[in-house]
Amino acid sequence: MTADGETPWRVAKWIARSGLCSRREAEAWVLAGRVSLDGVRLETPAATAERASQIMVDGRPLPEPEGPKLWRFHKPRGLLTTTKDPEGRPTVFQRIRDQLGELPHMMPVGRLDMNSEGLLLLTNDGALKRRLELPQSGWLRRYRVRVFGRVSEERLAELAKGVTVEGIAYGPIEARLDEQRGANAWLTMGLREGKNREIRKVCEHLGWQVNRLIRVGYGPFTLGKLPRGQIAPVPRGQLAEVLGDKPKTTEKVGTAKAKPRPTKPGGRKPSSGKPRARKTGPARQGAARLTGRKSDADRRR
Repeated sequence: MTADGETPWRVAKWIARSGLCSRREAEAWVLAGRVSLDGVRLETPAATAERASQIMVDGRPLPEPEGPKLWRFHKPRGLLTTTKDPEGRPTVFQRIRDQLGELPHMMPVGRLDMNSEGLLLLTNDGALKRRLELPQSGWLRRYRVRVFGRVSEERLAELAKGVTVEGIAYGPIEARLDEQRGANAWLTMGLREGKNREIRKVCEHLGWQVNRLIRVGYGPFTLGKLPRGQIAPVPRGQLAEVLGDKPKTTEKVGTAKAKPRPTKPGGRKPSSGKPRARKTGPARQGAARLTGRKSDADRRR
């Protein structure tokens, strides 16, 4: 029996599905000689396997995959988004371990550099990580950005067409000026690609120095009131509901306002299509007095 009923999966995908690591890390494990398939050590990550195949990593069989999980973490400034740093600098996983006691298997969805803060998603599922990170998924990453410099709204508007900086083409960026306070300005920016240090490089290209960068949203997941340095699981029901449908690529940076109901000429609201209750007795007579119309009882007098 194959993975999807038609074709087998690559071994790296099976490993990622088990929750051990991401698919890219699994490919590196294969090249390092750590993975065997049906008793034969693999030399290429292009190898494929069926569901009934035996895949071993470091001589141990793959664990049974548990359901995909997702966590929200409020990353403070000064932490690296990595499992281990050769220079001994503090990492997000050290902070999470201090909070949870035992660190479950989790991988970051995208990254925030050391001086950035805000919402960082983490998952135990390599396939889910890949799905959330791919630009084709259409997830909008939303940021609050403080820059040093006088901001021109005209130049901000140009970002909607995309921009090329030092030979790197960046896709459309939604941006608005929220506040200019002296030499600093607060911006709200949204992008769907998330290339390395994209916002910082684009702002520097426009002549503005970023001195604070906070991610407040990643698709439908938001930072909300999660305290700095704290982690919280995304409820399974919410995760299943969100991932059940393809994200809408029409999502905007700002919050949509409710549209007012259209009115007929003269200011009257259109009928809802439901029959109106007919006033009878004293209620109808009272309404007649308010409008100046005669009630049926008055006509019979």
